[in-house]
Order: sequence, then structure tokens, then C-alpha cells
Amino acid sequence: MDIEGSVVLVTGANRGIGRALVDAFLARGAARVYAAARNPASLDPVVAGDPARVVPVEVDLSAPDTIAAAATTAADVTLLVNNAGSHGMGHLLDMDLALVEEVMRTNYLGTLRVLRAFAPVIEGNGGGAVVNVISIGAFGGTPSLGGYPASKAALHSLTQAVRPDLAPRGISVHGVFPGPVDTDMFDDVLGHEPVFGEFPRATAAEVARATLDGIAADAEDIFPDSFAAEVGEMWRVDPKGVERRLSGI
Repeated sequence: MDIEGSVVLVTGANRGIGRALVDAFLARGAARVYAAARNPASLDPVVAGDPARVVPVEVDLSAPDTIAAAATTAADVTLLVNNAGSHGMGHLLDMDLALVEEVMRTNYLGTLRVLRAFAPVIEGNGGGAVVNVISIGAFGGTPSLGGYPASKAALHSLTQAVRPDLAPRGISVHGVFPGPVDTDMFDDVLGHEPVFGEFPRATAAEVARATLDGIAADAEDIFPDSFAAEVGEMWRVDPKGVERRLSGI
């Protein structure tokens, strides 16, 4: 897809990978970027980067009314980036089940709600693309990450399932599978499991740039950092090897 001149909506745009994606789309010539977050006030620094092209929008993946309202506000979108999500630390056999359910509702069902709301918008604007920011965690269940890998595996399956449905509507679907990234979320993970500090962390800006490169190249599966690329190569030839590697972290 040609990014220059596109109209983009990025969820979870107030920090981390989402904020870096906004900057990257602006640098690549997007005509407008809707920056979405649960708290629009948290987007003030993002909007300040280019007030003429960045529009703040409220999107809470657990509040369907905000999603519906965003689809009305951002009625010119041609490229949707589902980046927002949540996580909860712990082991599945003993952690709070309500937290596991919340992560699954947010990362899977919340993303699906956004996709269902914006697919008709993108189609009505002549087609475009959907980008789901997933995780290499989709390929293996890391014990200490609770329901997060399962939610990302479900999102990976969702991405595969909607691809043939959206292709006839002129919408390409891309999955992005980052490895460890230097964000607030990863800092929280490190606070629980120091072993993750053994892995190199990509910057959010690096991940954003590689993601846009993948979109422009029409890549369906995008591995936007060195660790992710390594896992991606292994996944193609030895899925069980990836499972063992990620479950051993």
C-alpha cells in the first residue's frame, strides 16, 4: 500500500509503539493521522508534533460506544492500525482469572470490534489496509506472561481469518510480530521477570519504521526487529522450536 497521502488511525497512540507509528506515518507523508487512546488528553504531546495533521480520538477497546463514535469521526480512514492492548502478569494456573479474561477481551474482542467498525469505512473510501500489531508471543506460551500470549495467538488467528474476507473488498491485512521493545509495557514485564533483560530491546521508532516498510512492501507477516526476525525465520521451518524457546523464557 502507498502510505503517502493515506489517512491513518492508530489505536494506543499515546505512547510506545503507537506513538512511534504516528511519527513514522507523518514522516512518510500520510495526509492525516487519527491518534486514538482511551484518554484523549494523554494525546496532547502527540498532537503537538503536527497539529495540522494529527487528530485525537477517544477509543477504548472495552467501550464499544467509543469505537462506534470513532468510526463516525474518522470517516475518511484508509489505513487502520490496531496497536492498543493490555497485559497481565502471572501463571495461568494460579493468577486472577478475571485478569486473564480482561486481557482476552481487550486484545482479541476489542480489536475485533475496531476492525468490524472500520472495515466498511475503509471499503467505502476505495480500499486500503488493516495492520494488527500482534507479538512473537503469538507463537509460544511464555508461562509468566499469563493470558497475554494466548490473546496474541487469538489475534494472529483473527488476522488470518479476516484476510480472505477483506481481500475482495480491496483491504489488505498485515500482522506485525515485534519482539522485546523498549516501552513502558516491557519495563513492567522486566519488573516481574528479570530474565527478559537478557534479550536485546528494539526501540519503538525502529519497530515503527520496519512496520511501515512491510506495509509498503505488501508483506503479510512483518517481523520488525532483529529478535523478531530470528524467531520468524525459525517459525517458518521449526514451529516447535519456537514454542520451546518462548516457553523456556
